Amino acid sequence: MAAENEYEGEPDRLAEKLAELDEELVERRAETLRASLEDYELDDEDAALLAGLYDEGDGIEYLPALPVIAIVGRPNVGKSALVNRILGRREAVVEDTPGVTRDRVTYKAEWLGRRFSLVDTGGWEPDAKGIDRSVALQSEVAIELADVILFVVDATVGATSTDEHVVRLLRKTSKPVFLVANKVDDARHEPEAAALWNLGLGEPHPVSAIHGRGVADLLDAVLAKTPDVSAVAKHEIGGPRRVAILGRPNVGKSSLLNKAAGEERVVVNDLAGTTRDPVDEVVELGGKLWRLVDTAGIRRRVHMQQGADFYASLRTSAALEKAEVAVVVLDVTQPISEQDVRIIDLVLESGRALVLAFNKWDMLDSPEMINQDRRRYLEREIEQDLAHVAWAPRVNISAKTGRRLDKLVPALEQALESWDQRIPTGKFNAFITELVAEHPHPLRGGKQPRILFGTQAGTRPPTFVLFTTGFLDPGYRRFVQRRLRELYGFEGTPIVINMRVREKRQRR
Repeated sequence: MAAENEYEGEPDRLAEKLAELDEELVERRAETLRASLEDYELDDEDAALLAGLYDEGDGIEYLPALPVIAIVGRPNVGKSALVNRILGRREAVVEDTPGVTRDRVTYKAEWLGRRFSLVDTGGWEPDAKGIDRSVALQSEVAIELADVILFVVDATVGATSTDEHVVRLLRKTSKPVFLVANKVDDARHEPEAAALWNLGLGEPHPVSAIHGRGVADLLDAVLAKTPDVSAVAKHEIGGPRRVAILGRPNVGKSSLLNKAAGEERVVVNDLAGTTRDPVDEVVELGGKLWRLVDTAGIRRRVHMQQGADFYASLRTSAALEKAEVAVVVLDVTQPISEQDVRIIDLVLESGRALVLAFNKWDMLDSPEMINQDRRRYLEREIEQDLAHVAWAPRVNISAKTGRRLDKLVPALEQALESWDQRIPTGKFNAFITELVAEHPHPLRGGKQPRILFGTQAGTRPPTFVLFTTGFLDPGYRRFVQRRLRELYGFEGTPIVINMRVREKRQRR
C-alpha cells in the first residue's frame, strides 16, 4: 500500500491559495467542472446526486433508525447461510463447525425497497455442556434488541432440547416471531417442516437457505410484520444528543455514567461485566442535557468467555445504532488491548463521531505506576495502536473522582459539530483542484487517474464523492483525507471518501 508521504513533495501554500480565491470564481469553476461530467457515462445514482447539489441546506438530517431483524437458533442450523441469502452476498462466515460466527454481527439489508438491520446471533460457545444455556442467553439478548425474530430450526433433524430452551423464551415475547424450517431443499422434505407446528410458535416457513427456496416468501411475510422505524433503536428528533459510552469490561463505563448523573444509577462492581442491561439516562453536563447510553458488557459465565465478548459486541452495535457520538473509555493503567481497538473500529464502521476518554488518569501519578514508567509506555501505545484515530479528541479523566470530567462536554460538542460539518461544492472543488496541482497522483501503469469533480454527498459522517477517470491509490485517498482535516478541522468524526470511476462516452 502506497505511503501518504509519497504525495507530499515540498510544503505547499494550499491554505493561503484557497483564502485568496474569489468566491464567485470558485462557484463558476465548480459549475464548469460539473458540466464537463456530461462527457462521461453517468448512472441514475450519479444523476440524482448531481441534481441535488445546489440545494445543500444545513446538512443536518435525522434518519429514522432501521428496524432490527434478529436471526436466532442453535449451532449449525444454517443461520449464516440465511443471512447471506437475504443479503444477496457472501458476508457471514459459513462453515460446518458449530460456533463459527464470532465477530461482525449487524448487516444492513434491503428487500423490495425496504431497508433493515439484520443481526446474525452466532457466537455461541462450542461447549457441549454449556450449549443450551449459551444459545438461550444469545436468544434472550436478541429478543431484547430486535423488533422481529426469525427462529431457525433444522427441519431434517427436527426440534432438539436446545430448540425447546429457546422456544420457552420466544413464547413469552410479544414481538413477532417467525419459525423458519431450514434445509427443506425440495417438496419431499415439506412434511418434516409441517412437524414443527407442535412447537407452538405458529406456522413453520419452509426454506432452503443454501438454494434460496422459499426465502422470498419468508421475507414478504416478515416485512409485513416489521415496523418502518425501529422501536428498540428509536432516534428522537431534536432531543438531547445521544452518547454511547463504550469500552471493554471494567474500564469504568458505569462509574463515568454515575459521576455524570451525580448519583448511583448503575451498579458498579469490580467484577468485569457486571452491568447487563443498557441503561439510558438523560443527564445535565456543561449546562446541556445529554442522553447517555451505558452499554455494558454482559455477565461473564464460566466456559463462556468468548461468548461474552460476542454479546458485548452485539450490545455495542445496538447502542451505536441509537447513538450519534461514542465515548470509548480506555483504562490507562492497562496496556491498550486488541479488544479496545476492536471497539474503536466498531465505532468507525458505524460512522459515528468519536471521543477517547482515558480513564483512571489520577492513578498514573501513584507510586506503583511511576515506578513502572506507565505514562511513557502509554504514549507509545497511543502512537502505535491508535494512529488511525489521531483525529479523535482525547480527554484524560478520572470517572471515580470526577476529575477533568468538565473537559468531556467541549470534546463531545466539537466531535458532533464536525460530524454535521458540510463544505460547499465550490469550495471542495477548489480544494481538490489546488491539492492535485501541488501533489498530483503518481502514474500507475503509464496512466494518471484524474479527479473530474467532487462533492460532499452527506453528513453524519461527512461523506465525499470523487468522480475520477481511474482508481486512486488508498494512500492518496488517505492523503486527501488528512489535508481535508488540516484545512477544515473535522476533529472527532470519521470522513468517508467514495470514488466513482467513470469512462468517457463513446462518440457516435
